[in-house]
Amino acid sequence: MEQLEKLFKDTLSGETLVRMVFSAKRRKSLEYSRVVIRPVKVSGRIGFQVEYTFEKKVTHKNLEADEAFAEAMRLLTEDFKQINIFTVSEDIQILASKPSKPRITTKPATRGVPSLEHNRTKKYAIPNGIPCDFLIRLGVMDTNGKVLDRHYSKFRQINRYLEIVEDVFPYLPKDKTLKIIDFGCGKAYLTFALYHYLKIVKKRNVEIIGLDLKKDVIDFCSKIASDLGYDELKFLMGDIADYTDDNADMVVTLHACDTATDYALINAVSWNTEVILSVPCCQHELFSQIRDEIHQPMLKHGILKDRLTEYLTDGLRGLKLEAAGYDVAMIEFTSLEHTARNIMIKAVKTGTPDSPASRRARKQYEALRDFYHVNPTIDKL
Repeated sequence: MEQLEKLFKDTLSGETLVRMVFSAKRRKSLEYSRVVIRPVKVSGRIGFQVEYTFEKKVTHKNLEADEAFAEAMRLLTEDFKQINIFTVSEDIQILASKPSKPRITTKPATRGVPSLEHNRTKKYAIPNGIPCDFLIRLGVMDTNGKVLDRHYSKFRQINRYLEIVEDVFPYLPKDKTLKIIDFGCGKAYLTFALYHYLKIVKKRNVEIIGLDLKKDVIDFCSKIASDLGYDELKFLMGDIADYTDDNADMVVTLHACDTATDYALINAVSWNTEVILSVPCCQHELFSQIRDEIHQPMLKHGILKDRLTEYLTDGLRGLKLEAAGYDVAMIEFTSLEHTARNIMIKAVKTGTPDSPASRRARKQYEALRDFYHVNPTIDKL
C-alpha cells in the first residue's frame, strides 16, 4: 500500500499527469462504472477534475491536490481494482484485486501534454456557434449558428454520422464524381449533412439522391436544396424495393422499415457499392418464422422473441454482406436513451465473394438461417 500511496502522491503533485482512469468495479452495487481524474486550470490555479460515469449521466467535481490524492486512494481501496495512469513520460497500469499486493506495469507514454481547459468542448465536424445554412433552414440552429436546445440531440446525431462518414471516406473512389443514394431519407437531416460534408468540406464532386415515399417530404427537401444552391442533391419519390439504377459508390439507409433495409442492401451489393451505411428499423419478418425447440421456452414471451429476431435479422444481414466480400462492423449510431434502433451496419467492400473469408461467412449464414428455420428477404442477395 505504501508503494501506491507514493505513486499517487507523486503523480498528483507533479505536472506530468494526463489522466488517471479507475475501472473494474469491486462490487456490482457500485453506482458509477468508471472514474477519471485529470488536471485542470481553474482561476489560474492547477487543480483536478474528477469525472464519475453513471449509467445515464456523468458528474464532475473539482478538487485540490491533497483532496484528489485522498479520493484516488478511496477509489482504489473501496471501489475499483484497476487503475491506468497516463503521464507525459510513461503509462502505468495497476491491477489491485488486493491493494496490499498490487501488480504494477509500465510502458512508454502514449499520450501527449494534457489539456488543462476546465470545460473542454467536443470537436464536431459541424461546430456549434458557426452558422451552417442547411441546419438553419431545418430549424436546428438559429441564424447566429447556435444550436437550439430542443434539437441538440439531433445536432449530436448529425455529427456522429459525419464521424462515421469520415471513417469510411478513404474507401470511396478518388478520381470520379461520387454517386450516393440515401434510401428512405425522410426530412433528410443526414442527407443534407452528407452533401455539406463531401461537397463543401471535402471539395468532392458528388451526385446525391434522397429517396422517400412521401410526396410532401420530397417537395420540402427539394425546395431547401434548391434555395441553398445544393444543385447536385436531388430528392425523388419512390419505393426502395422498386428502385432501379445501375450504380452507386455509397448507399445509405437510415431507419428503413423492416425488409426495406434488405432491398437497399440487395441493390447496393448488385451495384458493387464500395460503402454501405445502414441503420435497420422495425424488423418483423422473422418474428412469425423463427422456430427452435431449445429456445421455445424463451420465445413464448413476445418481447424476448421480438428482440431475438431483431438481432438475428441484423446478424444474418452482416454475414450475407461478408459473404459478398464486405468488411462488416456493427456499431452504435446513437445513444440508447434517444432510440432503441441504434445499431448501424457499416460495410466496406474490401474482398471478393470467392475469398476464404467470404466462403466462411456464407457457411455461417446458412448454418444460422437453417438452425432457426427462417427464410429472410436478404437471402435474395
